[in-house]
Amino acid sequence: MERDALKAKGEVPTFTQAIPGALEKYGPEMASERYRKQWVASLELYAVPVFGETKVDEVTVDDVFAALQPIWLEKTDTARRVRGRIEKVLLWAKGQGFVKGENPARWGGNLELRLSKPSSVAKVIHQPALALTDLADWFSDLKSRKGNAARALELAALTAARSGEVRGMKWGEIDFEHRLWIVPAARMKMDREHRVPLSNAATELLKGLERGSDDDFVFAAPRGGALSDMALSQIMKRMHFAALKVNGKGYVDRVSGRPAVPHGLRSAFRDWVAECTSYPGEMAEVALAHKVSNSVEAAYRRGDQLEKRRQMMSAWAAFLTGSQDQKIIGFEVSRG
Repeated sequence: MERDALKAKGEVPTFTQAIPGALEKYGPEMASERYRKQWVASLELYAVPVFGETKVDEVTVDDVFAALQPIWLEKTDTARRVRGRIEKVLLWAKGQGFVKGENPARWGGNLELRLSKPSSVAKVIHQPALALTDLADWFSDLKSRKGNAARALELAALTAARSGEVRGMKWGEIDFEHRLWIVPAARMKMDREHRVPLSNAATELLKGLERGSDDDFVFAAPRGGALSDMALSQIMKRMHFAALKVNGKGYVDRVSGRPAVPHGLRSAFRDWVAECTSYPGEMAEVALAHKVSNSVEAAYRRGDQLEKRRQMMSAWAAFLTGSQDQKIIGFEVSRG
């Protein structure tokens, strides 16, 4: 085994190399194979991009904080679970003799001094979102920027998907023939497979990228693995401050005046559906993979409804690119 080979050579593994060993130890305690995959996937999304290549005996509390802080308020439950999983990987490493001293991912007397108590964190309902009138200019600005983080943010805008869903996307999830992205349940907040119809703009974006194998990340980080949540946030921050110098306003939320963030793109999509179209709100909720009644989800997961969602996402893409104005668009809802 890799662990034994490393020990034989006297080599300390990196955090990424330690994950399989921790999974081998703690996997039998997990409820299902799906949970085990989710356990690993969450570490690959949030921890590995930050300190995956760091040797386990060199991981610091600063490293762990850097991985958790960007998602602590927005995704508190996820962040709490990731912290526990990081702690277990490092605990396994300590049991193997690779690490000595206190665990940098422990909560008590450590991270609790730097992060809010999970049970007391207020649920964030409204993330700063772009004003609908700024979307076309913002999207044009984004398309002019280079790099995988910019392309990931572009796809997140076009699909109204969560940042983590986009950053974790692998080539095997994309069905180009049917212009469909199928996100596995293990990567979804609701633990259910989510089908995302791809507009022409989204499809062309993906086709323009260098294709990897089915297990490769579509938007890989420079050193491999998935992009960090911070990568997309930094793109939006740079765009905001650059625009601020030009127009004195930047890209801010219409109500709060706060700079828009990646998650706010989903709110902007929901505002567009409500204010600029006649598409049913329930359809938008399904597109956003929000929890809805079983009867609503069942209706909108049928093939014909998937195509209506495709129409909606194509109209959204047209709005982002400026080829669709704010007139009411949509379709008539059949009754009876």
